[in-house]
Amino acid sequence: MLEWSQQEIESALKNDFSGFIYLYTPMCGTCQMAGKMLTVVNELLPESAIRKANLNYMPTLAEKWNVESVPCLLIVHNGEITEKIYAFHSVPYLLEKMSAV
Repeated sequence: MLEWSQQEIESALKNDFSGFIYLYTPMCGTCQMAGKMLTVVNELLPESAIRKANLNYMPTLAEKWNVESVPCLLIVHNGEITEKIYAFHSVPYLLEKMSAV
C-alpha cells in the first residue's frame, strides 16, 4: 500500500480518484491488524487502488470527513467518499466489500 500525504489525497480526490484510502494511526493495535489484513487483500486484488494515510498528520481531513475512529477504510468513487468501513471483521469480508466496488 502506498502512503499518501494530505496534499496527495486532496489532489487525487480533485482528479476523480476511485479506490480505497485506509486511515490509521501508528499506535493503534487494531490498525496494525487491519493493515495486515489489507496487505493480504492487496495481494489478492492487485488491481485495487489501496492507499493509506496516517490520520495523526491530517486532523482537518478527519474532521471534514467525520471520521469517527480508526482504523477506517474509505471507499472512494470518482473523488467522492461513498462508504466508510470501521469494522474490518476478516480478510474474506474485506474481499467481498472491496470486490463489489
